[in-house]
Amino acid sequence: MFFFGAHSWRGASGRRYRFKCVLTKNGMPPGGTGGIYIFVRRRWAFFLETLYVGKAADLRSRLLGHEKWGRAYWYYGATERYVLGPIRDEIDRRRIEEDLIKGLKPRMNDMEIPAAKGAAKPKRAAAAHAFDIGVLLGRRPHRA
Repeated sequence: MFFFGAHSWRGASGRRYRFKCVLTKNGMPPGGTGGIYIFVRRRWAFFLETLYVGKAADLRSRLLGHEKWGRAYWYYGATERYVLGPIRDEIDRRRIEEDLIKGLKPRMNDMEIPAAKGAAKPKRAAAAHAFDIGVLLGRRPHRA
């Protein structure tokens, strides 16, 4: 089980989380075990690309009937599922899931992470503004 053993991923906070690979029903945790799961695509031999990160109060029932697994498998080439558990507390599961989503930025997670109110808008680079032909011609930039 060299290829399909344990693997760790780092969240946005810098903390590492160690997951266990689940290939069959027999390898899944028992019913009622909560935790975090990841859908993964293996590229080459050792490079793993995270496609989806999720949390569940019951990992076994969630993974056996997950609505995104078909899409992950057929469209994105998902090869494996990894689980982290047991995590009994919902608050801990949510915190770990958000940390991993912010750190890994998986392509199938369609959850947007909201910015704080009053956050500064990103500024344009000075070089891009200086070489803008519209500014040289005296045109005003379009505002949304």
